[in-house]
Amino acid sequence: MSSETTMQAWQFQAPGPLQSTLKLNPSAPRPSPSSLTPGQVLIKPIAAGLNPADFKVQELGLIARAIASFPKTAGMDLSGTVQSVGPNVTTLRAGDTVVGRVNPFKAPGALASLVVADAVGLARLPEGMDPVEVAGLPTGALTAYQTIAPHVREGRGDRVLINGATGGVGIFSVQVAKLLGCRVTATASTGRGVELAKELGADNVIDYRQTDVVAHLKGKGDEYDLIVDNVGDGPGDLFSSSRTYLGLGKPYVFAGGRMTMRSVFNLITAAVVPTALGGVKGRLVTFVTKESADDLERLLKWKAEGKLHIVIDSTFEFKDAKVAFEHLKAGGVKGKVIVKASPDQ
Repeated sequence: MSSETTMQAWQFQAPGPLQSTLKLNPSAPRPSPSSLTPGQVLIKPIAAGLNPADFKVQELGLIARAIASFPKTAGMDLSGTVQSVGPNVTTLRAGDTVVGRVNPFKAPGALASLVVADAVGLARLPEGMDPVEVAGLPTGALTAYQTIAPHVREGRGDRVLINGATGGVGIFSVQVAKLLGCRVTATASTGRGVELAKELGADNVIDYRQTDVVAHLKGKGDEYDLIVDNVGDGPGDLFSSSRTYLGLGKPYVFAGGRMTMRSVFNLITAAVVPTALGGVKGRLVTFVTKESADDLERLLKWKAEGKLHIVIDSTFEFKDAKVAFEHLKAGGVKGKVIVKASPDQ
């Protein structure tokens, strides 16, 4: 039960597996308008969109303790209603419906009765747009946009390979690349994955369950202007083998995903071997998603015009947030997992 000074929040109590550390705290500290610092906004969430990064950081053990404080409120993406704004906030006001991203290293997360976020990471929702659906937009779409837009020539038909086209980022990667005028090849899994990648607009789809992706790319003979890796499970092989399919000086953007010691070693080794000695021709680019109201506004404009679609895998009630995370962690999710806001007022 909440009070004037407490609220409900789903929190990781300590580093470790989410199954044992994620708990609903009925008496988490409740932020107030007077606590806002310059640039901050107080939001009552409508819904939160989940991302693998929400639980991966806190499963890093000692590293998690070094980069985050516990207990840590879960979730980065949200839609909600502005309750009040802090000093120097001129772009938003109380009553606005917004969508955006909470920086996980600067503030408590989105799965709470009230959330404090930086205005720079928020955008006003266009009229008539479903705030529950749009909660699935921020991190996935921003990651897709920021890993593609800086590296392609808009409208010039650049060749882009999207590794992992149907997860929470990949569903946006394919669409963003097409909206920027690129020719897109995507990897996806047999059945619904391949179908979804085609529906999203991919020009070519490689079924990674039926095909050796690296061998296929080598044999195809196409040279890509950009590779975006949303998977990370063995990206060292994809990058280290890219001499024949990634253009000279062209970027291989590692957007995130699973990593092993072997794949990290392969990535580093491939990145340091000179091209003249048989190394890759492309360049490795690491990536961290940035809060950007401007980028969000462009994405929302595409959404309002019917050009960008949010694929929802499933929606859960606030009380079932842990089940939602377990569903996401189990893998095989096609699209975004959404958690509706707490009924706590």
